[in-house]
Amino acid sequence: MSAYKTILVHYDAGKIAPARLEIAFEIGAQFDAHVASLYALSTALGPSYAYEGAQIERETRQRMRIDMLAGARRGYEECLRRIGFEKAEWRETKADALGAVALHARYADLVVIGQQNPEWPSGVNKDFERSMPIAAGRPVLFVPYAFERRPVGRHVLVAWNASREAARALSDALPLLERASHVHVVTFHPEISGAAHGEEPGADIALYLTRHGVKVTVSRNDVPDVDIGSQLLSRAFDLSADLIVMGAWGHSRLREFVLGGVTRTLLESMTVPVLMSH
Repeated sequence: MSAYKTILVHYDAGKIAPARLEIAFEIGAQFDAHVASLYALSTALGPSYAYEGAQIERETRQRMRIDMLAGARRGYEECLRRIGFEKAEWRETKADALGAVALHARYADLVVIGQQNPEWPSGVNKDFERSMPIAAGRPVLFVPYAFERRPVGRHVLVAWNASREAARALSDALPLLERASHVHVVTFHPEISGAAHGEEPGADIALYLTRHGVKVTVSRNDVPDVDIGSQLLSRAFDLSADLIVMGAWGHSRLREFVLGGVTRTLLESMTVPVLMSH
């Protein structure tokens, strides 16, 4: 049976950082894994000008970052005491969050980050969240800033379109899928992918999962005039899914990550944790 042995959690100054750490501890306990929390903020969170008073501005920002770090560390320690998780480690860096987390991710099996809450500054810019699936080179578990807290990975929805990204995500999620009470593989408009699905969309991937001992069912979702991202969220609600597994679709152009429509919808509107791979 597959296992995650090193889990990396991105810790920032946002309100939900302890919640994502709690989920990482929950998953870590299942696999007897080491959980490392990396505190990292974006180095450029706003313009800096060369004008009279700029030094005061820089000093103010520095004091803010010191206060943010102290608050984050308190939240981490409180969560650690409450959960009682033993294989935990705190790391911190002054490097930019995207590069720092991507670097540390190379030595982890799973990366846990949070969806950004626009109403609560976390010290991390939006590019971090959008770019991480490509930058990390590892499966990334996104934790929503608002959702019904349940154990993660008991009822899993896999969004399947027979793409390379979807196959990578499913393989990366196997440690959780093998332990799930049930896995629902859902295809959305499979005719778009054509022959890649085979004669019966979802049948081949269901057989693959069954050979891994996964309890799986397959269904097809085709709702005219409704985008696939919205269909996926609606299906997750109908199935009471506590985790969505999907490929992160998009491409790099001039160092900018242009998101696929489904990926964008999930990052903006996720209602349960989402595991993505690219």
